[in-house]
Order: sequence, then C-alpha cells, then structure tokens
Amino acid sequence: MNFNFKAYDVIVIGAGHAGCEAALASARMGCNTLLLTIDMDKIASMPCSPSIGGMAKGQMVKEIDALGGQMAKVTDSSAIQYRTLNTRKGPAVHSTRTQNDKALYSRNMKAALEKTENLDLKQAMAQELVLENNTVTGLIDHTGFEYSTRTIVIATGTFLKGMVHIGASKIEAGRAGEFASVSLAQNLATLGFNMGRMKTGTPPRLHADTIDFSKFNIHNSDSRPKPFSFSTRDISNPMLPSFMGSTNQKTHEIIRRNLKFSALYGGHIKGKSARYCPSFEDKIVKFPDRDSHHVILEYEGIDSKEIYASGLGNSLPLEIQYNVVRSVKGLEAAKIMRPAYAIEYDYINPLELSAALETKKIKGLFLAGQINGTSGYEEAGAQGLWAGINAACIVQNREPFILDRSQAYIGVMVDDLVTRGTNEPYRMFTSRAEYRLLLREDNADLRLSMIGNDLGLVDDDTLNFCKEIAAQTQKEIQRLKKTVVKPTKTVNDFLLANGTNQITNGVKLEQLLKRAQLDYVSLKEICPPPEPVLERTEQQVEIQIKYEGYILRQLNEIKKYKDLEKINIPKNFDYSKAHGLSNELREKLNQILPKSLGQASRIDGMTPAAISVLMVGISASQRKSTT
Repeated sequence: MNFNFKAYDVIVIGAGHAGCEAALASARMGCNTLLLTIDMDKIASMPCSPSIGGMAKGQMVKEIDALGGQMAKVTDSSAIQYRTLNTRKGPAVHSTRTQNDKALYSRNMKAALEKTENLDLKQAMAQELVLENNTVTGLIDHTGFEYSTRTIVIATGTFLKGMVHIGASKIEAGRAGEFASVSLAQNLATLGFNMGRMKTGTPPRLHADTIDFSKFNIHNSDSRPKPFSFSTRDISNPMLPSFMGSTNQKTHEIIRRNLKFSALYGGHIKGKSARYCPSFEDKIVKFPDRDSHHVILEYEGIDSKEIYASGLGNSLPLEIQYNVVRSVKGLEAAKIMRPAYAIEYDYINPLELSAALETKKIKGLFLAGQINGTSGYEEAGAQGLWAGINAACIVQNREPFILDRSQAYIGVMVDDLVTRGTNEPYRMFTSRAEYRLLLREDNADLRLSMIGNDLGLVDDDTLNFCKEIAAQTQKEIQRLKKTVVKPTKTVNDFLLANGTNQITNGVKLEQLLKRAQLDYVSLKEICPPPEPVLERTEQQVEIQIKYEGYILRQLNEIKKYKDLEKINIPKNFDYSKAHGLSNELREKLNQILPKSLGQASRIDGMTPAAISVLMVGISASQRKSTT
C-alpha cells in the first residue's frame, strides 16, 4: 500500500558529503527534495581524516563554493587549522587544506540542511527503487514505506554491502558502528548494473593525554589564514597545531612479522585499494627500502581528546595495532580510543553514467560519490553538487549541467569517470588537469559564479562582485601595459633596494612586474593606481601578467580542445561501419557512447589514427543524413 504524503521532485539517498550537496542544490533550485539518512546524528560525518582540501582537492572545494555549494562555508565554520600548500611553487598548484572539528562540521552541515526551504530530512534506510519503463518513479524504505519521486540521487558512500575488517574479524557495517545498506546493493545488482568492490581504511584514534608531543615536530596554522569560502569574512575558531613524527625499523619489523594477520594480506579483502593512499602494511610491502614513513597527529576537535594518527592506517588485529602504535617515538604509552580498520564496499562502474552522472540504464537515476569509485570528501561533494543540479534540471526541463575540462577541476573529474571509468578508488590530482594554470583556487568564483547564478544557486550581489573584479583587473592590466616608468633616482633606488637591476631607459610597468623580485604591492610605491583597487584585483593582475606567456599557451591549447569537442558524434552512429577500428575500441565506444570526438579522444587506447577513422565516418554519416 502506498502511504505517500507528498510527491518529491528529487530524493537523495545518503547524507554524506555527496548527499548533502546534492540535496541542497536541488532544493535551492526550487525542487521539492527529500534527503534520507540511516543516522541523523552522522550527517556529513568525517569517518576518516578530520580535514578538508589539499592538493587539487582544495581547488574543487573552491569550485563547489563558486557554484553555490555548502562545503567551503561549513569548512570555515569548523576549521581549527589552515595551511596553504605548495606556496613555493606557482599559483596553479596552490591548494588550501584545513583541519576541522569533525563534530562541529557535522552539526553545522545539519543546521544548513534543516534551514533550507523545499528540503525534508528523514531518518530511513532506502531498500528498493520503484521503476516504470526504466524510469524512476519512487522509492521504498526498510519499513515498507513508499515515496513518490521524479528523480533519485544515490550517494551511499561506503555503505553498499559495507564490510569492516579488523584482522580476521568481519563486521557488516557502512562505517564502524553503523548499519550497512545490503538490500539496496542487491536491488542495484538485480537491475543489471556492473558492480565491483573497493577498499579503503582509516587509522587508529589515540588519546591525547597518552602522547608525548614533545617527540614530534609541531606544525602550526598559517599566521594569516585564508578562508575556504569566498563569502567568509571572519575566522573565529581557535587554531590548533598538528604534529609530525615518523615510524622506524622496529615498527616496520612488527608489520612484516604479522602480515598474515592483516585482513589485506591475509586474504580477507578482495576489494581494490587506493594506489595513492596505501595502508601502512601496504607501504611496508611496496617500499621495503624505506627506513621510515611519516606519522601526522591531528586533533579531531577543539574539545576532543581524540587524535587522528595519519600514516598508521591498517587492518591488523587490535593487539598488534597496539604494538605498531607504541613502537613510534612519542607514542610509547599511547592508548587507542578507536582501532584502525579497513572497509570494503560495492561501487558501480562509472562508465554506466552519462556526463550528467545519470545512469544510462535508468532515466532519472543519478549516482554521486564513492558509489562511482571515487575517494575523498571533496570528490564526493563535487559529484553530489553536479548530480543534484542535474536532477533538478530534469525536473525543470533544463539542459544538463556539464562543465568541461577547461572550465573546472570538477569537469576534469567527471569526464575522467564517465570516459575512462576506474577500477581503483579515483583521487583528484593537479596533474590530471591539463589546464591547471587557468583552473586556480584564486579564480574559481570568477570562472564559475555566472554559471551558479544562472542555476539560481549564486545571488546577484556575488555575481556583481565577481564582475567588478574582472572589469577592474582588465582595466589595471591595460594601465600597466601602457604606463612607462622613467629611470629616475627614486625608481632606481627602489629597484636596487628590491634586489633587481636598475633601468637606463623608460620601461613599462608590465615589464617590471614580470621580474621575479617584484610584485604588484611593491610597485605601488613608485606608481600607484589612480584609484584604489581591490586586493583580489591586485592578485589577479599580478598572476595574469607574470604568467602571461603560459596562460596564452594554455588558451591556444583549449581552442584546439574545443574544436574537437564541437564535432558531435550522431546518436545512432554505427561503429561497426567505421572501418579501421579495433574490436576493443568498438566495444569501448559502444559502452561509453561518447557525445563528441573530443570525448572519444580521451578513451583509453584511442589513437590518432582511430580518431581520423571516426572523423571520416562522422562526415560520411552527416552527408548521408542530408541527402
């Protein structure tokens, strides 16, 4: 019997980082939205690292914020340390990372959800999708209650048939202490999705009072923290340090002696591990010549005694975990409050998805986060935002929301997933983004706020502020290109004081700014702008002038990329008639069904010769359709 009280436009399953962004996006776009979670007290939980951001991940959090998402705002409200990474390198790879009070993060995200119009938040476990003609129409929960809906976003994290491993112990759980979602996993398998298993894990949590922090190197927060969200004006939480130490040969020997008791090496785990974030026992096996590995201790909260021991993640029995932990200098008396563990879970091959993150098999069904084979809060939040927007777009009969690789790191990630798939936990890196000099943290709002405004997620004041920065930047760049500085005594004394060569002829301000020893702020001493400019403008002017040659080169590369993207592949294109393609490529093309020649070019195994074959075939198909 159907007991619906109201029909929803969008139902989101799972209230992790992906689910929260999906639900907020669809509700803010005006869709009646329901967010279902197994445990209302674990919304936006941080089951692994109590941190947000890092290399490439920080860029994605800024992009989420620029599009109107919530992650950056909640991060700022709960951050207890800020660090900007890669400051000795160019701006393309500068990345923000925070430590966070994990309880405060969860509490503040829950508050944001509860205050959002058009959004209902309920505690229930999704059990079965209701379909008509391969289209979503509803959802049944574990009590048999049925909800009617037009679209569903599944963002289940590690909960699909989740299995926690601690040595030989196996515990059916989505996270330690929480129910796994078994029925929904079985339902998706029955519907014919290509499913696999992946594995991740988390290190032990130690009691702060049992640690000798004097044996570790202290790492404080940046002296001038830069907020994650472009809208944050004040940072009010106290800043806490982190502590850097290392393992030793004794630690490594304990691991070697006990590998057979590890769930990972004892044959208990079948899921694919993350290559770029190995467990501690994995490090010992794969890097046998290393004398030590980093151990980083981070507070899990302002008022918490729990310490996150990054670098010591493992799947060993608890008694061996104690031996491992206490072999580290400074941890000789450490008490484990929560043991390390590994977790296996189901995922769906992302080749099953369109670029909108909608499944190809079932209309109106979207997937976001670890169910797509990704790893990390930031990757999940970005996909959730993407999927939530596109669910709303279906309801509102709008064109799908798609960002390409030249527009955002988020676009790079989604394109990688739906074009190449993944057989290991996918993690974003700056090296994945071909145009990373243009996809910087500092300009995320300038790149994306107009798109967010068009979707109804970014207000007009924010958009107008971004337009002001853009206009002011171009005006100031033109001033620097036209203004000539003469070789006066004042100017040459200034140059000498800043460690750079004096001038004998008139030089444009632009040329002086390109010198490594000078920056925009210092140049204001000898030639200030006629009117004050915003600090954000100063930053943009300096980057665009200092890196002008590299930026122009990337813009030319983007033009070539866009040219291929403009060549659409007809919907019913017959790859069997494209002579010259290998059977393997034909199989991949029929599975992925690329929308454009550009997308086809990024399929693994695609060659320039095969692209030429496709181009000829597309031209022939187009000629045939016009005759």
